Amino acid sequence: MRNLTMMTDLYQLTMMYGYFKSGMTKNQAVFDLFFRRCSPNSAYCIMAGTQSVIDYINDLRFTEEDIAYLRTLNLFDEDFLRMLSTLRFTGEIYGMEEGTLVFPNEPLLRVKAPIIEAQLVETALLNFVNSQTLIASKAARVVYAAAGDVVMEFGLRRAQGPDAGIYGARAAVIAGCAGTSNVLTGEMFDVKVMGTHAHSWVQSFPTEIDAFRAYARTFPDACMLLVDTYDTLRSGVPNAIKVFDELRAEGHEPVGIRLDSGDLAYLSKKARVMLDEAGYPNAGICASSDLDEMVIRDLKIQGAKINSWGVGTKLITSSDNPALGGVYKMSAEIVDGRMIPKIKLSENVEKLTNPGYKKVFRLYSQKGMAIADLIALDEETLDASKPLRLYHPEQTYKSKVVENFTVRELLVPLFIDGKQVYTSPSVMEMQAYCKRELATLYEESKRTLNPHAYKVDISDKLYDLKKELINKNREL
Repeated sequence: MRNLTMMTDLYQLTMMYGYFKSGMTKNQAVFDLFFRRCSPNSAYCIMAGTQSVIDYINDLRFTEEDIAYLRTLNLFDEDFLRMLSTLRFTGEIYGMEEGTLVFPNEPLLRVKAPIIEAQLVETALLNFVNSQTLIASKAARVVYAAAGDVVMEFGLRRAQGPDAGIYGARAAVIAGCAGTSNVLTGEMFDVKVMGTHAHSWVQSFPTEIDAFRAYARTFPDACMLLVDTYDTLRSGVPNAIKVFDELRAEGHEPVGIRLDSGDLAYLSKKARVMLDEAGYPNAGICASSDLDEMVIRDLKIQGAKINSWGVGTKLITSSDNPALGGVYKMSAEIVDGRMIPKIKLSENVEKLTNPGYKKVFRLYSQKGMAIADLIALDEETLDASKPLRLYHPEQTYKSKVVENFTVRELLVPLFIDGKQVYTSPSVMEMQAYCKRELATLYEESKRTLNPHAYKVDISDKLYDLKKELINKNREL
């Protein structure tokens, strides 16, 4: 990753300058990065972007060119610019591992650092986590709707820029996509690249069957033919079958056909009959064409005979919810070694923050299913041998007692004293981990329409601290 230190909002630098001029550079602050709500018709998200955070923090430094540019803004004095030229991250960051199930209001990252450093990293951290978590979460829903079929990420040409295409494809693979059409993502992260051919290939030859034969000669053991350039059922599938016969005569078996337009349910059912009658029951049918989890779900309900899906625009842009809305809020300040919890109040209940230096527990049933998450203060422990009462975060008259559970802490150390202490697994290892994570979530919370909300509560001690700060600030 290139150095992205200057990828920040101007007000981060002006606030840093204000702290510097106010003699607050030794003050430390704690910030939480979290999101407030999931996408429509979703009860969960999938954490992604942790490795980008690690790479960014390791490379955090202002170059001579950066300092020279900042000098031209005529906003900062030379003492501040001199300080920036030697600035390195010296704090700690705890975070969720990529592939982890995550839910609203719980810290995905917890940053404790000198306030100047903690302020500087806000914009970049939000950029990485917001975008990659959004795409991973969308991909997980698409993969769930496909119900075991292969899902391929095909979105590069519609992604909102190169980085969105590269890291969005990576996030999609973490969440369960079998591979991506993005060759650079394949090279960078050692994931499978997948694809067939375009309509232009067919149009480049005198006839459709000439195009199919040329493709089959070129890729005899990986022959999947796009059959909808002219007429899917009258020419595309019949011509594909002729070429498959020729391939088989030479000792090769075809992979299948791809449909990219039309009534995919109808066409796939007709094509399946034609392929089966021709002796190709194992030839697959792949579909593309503006797919998402809702379209795939409906096609399956209609009995579509499709067993692999190329999903592009609506996945890589998360078209139904194009922004996660993650935020980065101060939860504590450390002055002279004393932790001072901070809270943001709002007339909008949703924007009320949780104060203090916190961690997140996940509670599991004896069968290994996720029951609820509990946000607690860092000094708290949880005794799994004792019953625990959980409350609805807003409708506190609703509660549930949990017994016979096991507990796992979700935030893991990424940086301590400015040094990286976490090594990311490979993307495919993250994918396997994400699959295990999703297996712990009840089906009711994974369904594509009106999923059951997963329970996230705060501990009694955190609740009391929050109430105390609310009352204290009302008096100001």
